Amino acid sequence: MFDKDRFIADCVEAVKDGQAAVRDVVSEAVSDPAGIVRAFGEPEHAGVNAVYRAKDLTIINFVWAPCMVLGPHDHHMFAVIGIYSGREDNVFWRRTESSIEAAGAKTLGSGDVATLGTNIIHSVLNPIGKMTSAIHVYGGDFFDPVEPRSEWDHETLTERPWDIDRVRKVFADAEARFYAHPGAA
Repeated sequence: MFDKDRFIADCVEAVKDGQAAVRDVVSEAVSDPAGIVRAFGEPEHAGVNAVYRAKDLTIINFVWAPCMVLGPHDHHMFAVIGIYSGREDNVFWRRTESSIEAAGAKTLGSGDVATLGTNIIHSVLNPIGKMTSAIHVYGGDFFDPVEPRSEWDHETLTERPWDIDRVRKVFADAEARFYAHPGAA
């Protein structure tokens, strides 16, 4: 049965052994989606909810509003993504001489886990009409990374500095659109 404090302690230990060890911890956690919901609560609001934060590890409970998109961005640290409710579609991007271009995609459903290397650029879409919930574990401080992060404009694919306030606004705006028109998703 999922225990939030045990999960955090296991991640703190696992990060010392690297991404594969963290993946094992996340895989075990998302095998009990009902336990995670009991621990974190039923997802009602889209957001970036920090569960644990240190220089070498950040655990975030992401809740994606229905049909929301977070544009291309990088992390400059490894990431392990575990879905415990809904679906998350990732588009992977690679740098070109002047911008980025799509290079692949992966769909994750409840119980699925994905690992992203330190140089991965991805965008995220919740393509379904309900909230999607995921545990993301990062091998560093997601909110204050050692190396400056980038994000790219959805339309122009122009690179700009990553901004957590802009990211939080994307989540808030997506939630507001959903609750303003709940049947439209």
